[in-house]
Amino acid sequence: MTTRTIRARDRPVFGVDVHSGDVRGDSPSYALVVLDPVDEDDPDAPDADGPMARVTRDVVSFRKLCRLIDDREPLYVATDNAYELAADKGELVGFLRSLPDGTRLVQVTGAERPEPLSRVASRHGIPYGKEPMKEAEAAARLAAANVGHEVTAFTDETTVKVSRGRSTGKGGWSQDRYTRRIHGNVRKRTRQVQSKLKETNLDFERDVTEKYGGYANATFTVEARPEDIPVSNSRAGDVRVEVERERRDGIEYEPLVKRRDRVIVGIDPGTTTAAAVVGLDGTVHALYSSRTGDTAEVTEWIVEQGQPIIVAADVEPMPETVEKFRRSFDAAGWQPTTDLPVDEKLHRTREASYANDHERDALAAALYAFDDHADQFERIAAKTPPRLDRGAVVAGVVAGGSSVESVIEELSEDDGGGGNGDGEDDEETDPTEPERTEEEETIRRLRERVDRLESHAESLEDDLDERDERIAELESELEDAKREERIEARTRRAVSRLERETDRLERERDEAQERVADLERKVETLKELWRLDHSNFGDVAQGQGLVSVKVVEQFTLDALDAADEAYGLVAGDVVYLRDASGAGRRTAERLAETEPRAVIRGDGRISDVADEVLFERAVPVVPADAVPVREVDELAVASEEDLAAAVDDWEERAEERRRDEKAERIDRIISEHRAGRTLPETEE
Repeated sequence: MTTRTIRARDRPVFGVDVHSGDVRGDSPSYALVVLDPVDEDDPDAPDADGPMARVTRDVVSFRKLCRLIDDREPLYVATDNAYELAADKGELVGFLRSLPDGTRLVQVTGAERPEPLSRVASRHGIPYGKEPMKEAEAAARLAAANVGHEVTAFTDETTVKVSRGRSTGKGGWSQDRYTRRIHGNVRKRTRQVQSKLKETNLDFERDVTEKYGGYANATFTVEARPEDIPVSNSRAGDVRVEVERERRDGIEYEPLVKRRDRVIVGIDPGTTTAAAVVGLDGTVHALYSSRTGDTAEVTEWIVEQGQPIIVAADVEPMPETVEKFRRSFDAAGWQPTTDLPVDEKLHRTREASYANDHERDALAAALYAFDDHADQFERIAAKTPPRLDRGAVVAGVVAGGSSVESVIEELSEDDGGGGNGDGEDDEETDPTEPERTEEEETIRRLRERVDRLESHAESLEDDLDERDERIAELESELEDAKREERIEARTRRAVSRLERETDRLERERDEAQERVADLERKVETLKELWRLDHSNFGDVAQGQGLVSVKVVEQFTLDALDAADEAYGLVAGDVVYLRDASGAGRRTAERLAETEPRAVIRGDGRISDVADEVLFERAVPVVPADAVPVREVDELAVASEEDLAAAVDDWEERAEERRRDEKAERIDRIISEHRAGRTLPETEE
């Protein structure tokens, strides 16, 4: 970090890190380091940390931190992770909205995939320690050196709204004059705002809602940040002015300065041109692909990312398009000995995110070029004095083709290093200090290498710690997911059980309703059996005796069951067999079991077997000629007198039949007895 960075500013830089507690818990405290710029001409200013900045350290609550930000309006609020200041995306947007105009939240460790703070600090020569206060100071110094990305949820477009500051009221004698005055003041304030925007040469669009007497409101959409607009939030009398930045769809990270580091560029030409930028430490910086972009557009994008020292291709020989890019940047070229296989590209780029195969091929070329030069970069870094830009040395050796010593000597002369040409530190400014021996120089280089390796080991340990924390978080999320799945499974089982019970109850309900309907039909049939049309049966009204008759269409089991289901067959019924033929013993027994008063035989001759069963069960069977049956729809009746006479006639015939059968049995017994006596005499 140079002194120019702080001297160019007149606003402080805040560095923040969680000191204790958790932002998702209750009342976290923060380590706060404030870098206040000091005058270059006043190096002895009290509490100044050298000629660069005055450093103030404190431990504050979140509320106090917000008050200090509002009071001091720092240029940057720097942290290694933006979500140390907010529990989630919504809180982070709220924190960004609360920042004063001109204050930016900076994440110094990168964008969506941040690096460990220790690695970033080591790369930029910033002192680093694991204590929260030292991490906060490292973040502040990195931000002061314009290292990091601004965290933003808003675009560079701002809305300025001029509207009524009070209601126009519900009416009254002076309502029109009152409303006209308010709308007139809104119009006047709108013109003032428009005049100020024009004076500052800002691009804007205006949308006005005209009302009685002037404007109800006016909205200006300005292409600028709030701090660049000569209008602020205000409310005076009848008019209110509100300034608010337009929200983005999500959280975005924008670099504080365009990257000008030395980089390795991989290019995949074709219908879709793709490019990938990789740092000298192997970090993937950016990817690009376009079907419409020309060479100038690709070149401009690469220049925005850094200064290429190697331009790489994934095929052999290097395509002419890639060679043109290499020559335009005066960079070294790299190509594989044979075309890179797809499976090797997939393996080498497995940890990176890319949008298509073209970006993958460009990235693979850049990463393989880095792998091929990694040992050379390490050797150059070991020989480069701390005061020199390692990237410049690497560029001179790799792209320029010079030796490390000559590049160091040239850069030392350009930097005013005394012209000794041996790459020694600027600390050797005292002529009385003896010159280092070769052994001491070797020891110095080895110590520097040990320091770098220790820093690298610390960064690896940080990576392991972060990975362990991520694993613990994922295990916790997995356990929560399993618990939720168990709850859902129990819920599903309970729901299934209730659904089965509901289905069973619904089936029972339907069956009960069907039984009720059947019974209601039987009741209606029985009612209809007695509800005869008096116009056809006038003798019922006169008190003459009629008896209801239940009609059975045919002398079969099915017909008997149908009649029983329709209106029931019970003891004492008079049954009319419309067709009496075809019955057997079982059918006759089924009819006899109902114990009917009488059976009226219609068409057809009743079988001997059925007649015998009914006779044995004393069921009178009378012909329809003797008992005429009168029918109306499904109802039938017969004369009680005719029925009684027919039954009496059947009783007489039955008695005579029984006597005949009895006489026949006696004759049979006598015959058998006689046959039994004569049989022995015949045998003698």
